[in-house]
Amino acid sequence: MSTDIAHGGQNTVITTEEKRNLLHKALQKRGGIPKRILVVPPDMTRLHSNAGELTRILYELWDSANGECFDILPAIGTHAPMTPAQIAEMYGELPKARYHVHNWRSGLHHFGEVPSEFVHQVSGGKVDYPIPVSVNHRLGEGYYDLILSVGQVIPHEVVGIANGFKNILIGTGGMETINKSHFLGAVDGMERLMGRTDTSVRKVLNYAHEHYLKQLGIVYVMSVMGVDVDGARVMRGLYVGDDTETFERAAELSRTVNLTFLDAPLTKAVVYLDPREFKSTWLGNKAIYRTRMAMADNGTLIIIAPGLREFGEDAEIDRLIRKYGYRGTKTTLNAVAENAELQENLSAAAHLIHGSTEGRFKVIYATGCLTQTEIESVGYEWAPVDEVLAKYNPETLVDGFHDDGFFYISEPGQGLWALRSRFSP
Repeated sequence: MSTDIAHGGQNTVITTEEKRNLLHKALQKRGGIPKRILVVPPDMTRLHSNAGELTRILYELWDSANGECFDILPAIGTHAPMTPAQIAEMYGELPKARYHVHNWRSGLHHFGEVPSEFVHQVSGGKVDYPIPVSVNHRLGEGYYDLILSVGQVIPHEVVGIANGFKNILIGTGGMETINKSHFLGAVDGMERLMGRTDTSVRKVLNYAHEHYLKQLGIVYVMSVMGVDVDGARVMRGLYVGDDTETFERAAELSRTVNLTFLDAPLTKAVVYLDPREFKSTWLGNKAIYRTRMAMADNGTLIIIAPGLREFGEDAEIDRLIRKYGYRGTKTTLNAVAENAELQENLSAAAHLIHGSTEGRFKVIYATGCLTQTEIESVGYEWAPVDEVLAKYNPETLVDGFHDDGFFYISEPGQGLWALRSRFSP
């Protein structure tokens, strides 16, 4: 295993032409452009990952070589399947590409499992169960000459820092793989994991790769994104390889680029959720996950969510969130112990923990589609989105502190905000 490309830095800006040259160089290192390619990029919920452009470049390189098939399997995990409009916006017009939909409940290839003894050890005894290693069947069939996993390295609430083996094992993973890995991260503690690579969930993913996925020869194309001086999102790093070291090198840059450290807690924060990306609290609660280590006790977090229309991306998970709500870790763990339906949907239980403030600070969701009754029923406060947008206009606001006493974040999925005192490497 090796690193093919490791290019980037804190102030680097990688242009489209440079991306093309770097990807072409990486493919040449692997023996050239193969006839049959499967690309596994993120979906619309990672719009700012630049994975759409990277997928287009890979397609153009393949098409120019007169390839046989270029298949795209969006790594949607538990998310809703992409619509034709989302596919066009995310990846552009790729006329010869074939798109496939991942179903986390069926159509899986089972490799084996991460043993319970290992999970018990890495969790410090907090959980004791095996974690099956199952992914979409297309990855295990041996049909493709090359499988390319495309995505962004960014702080993450479940695994610590996203991408690498996560894009495959979670993004195309089976129900039990996703359920148990998410619950492991929630029970182990988000604040122990976020922004770090030496985590219990990452160790499980590394184990699964070393014992099972390694044989597939998947090559990981990983971006590190940042914001330029004019506010534009730019690529700071591009890393291509098939091993843990490649991911670690990308993660090191992400920690430099995507973590914002604060010296004093935020008494009031306002977070905007782009309606193209965020239609559920399952995703929109990144506004909570990514700011919780920065929020002051008794502080207020206002989440502007004009596109929010549901709680879960999946109908069953949506039902469970509505039933149990975001009531805190203790209440959720008690509910898991007492209810088989949560035991069978541990990722939903994990999300209930993730979305709670544990009573430390207040969350106000400003929505249009989800009603005040719906929002308040799961444990949040509510405000009419039009009134909040009139006060906090995302068209004119810039990220950071504002004179009238609030901190603004335009894209919570692109970083992690934390007090220096609450974050230790």
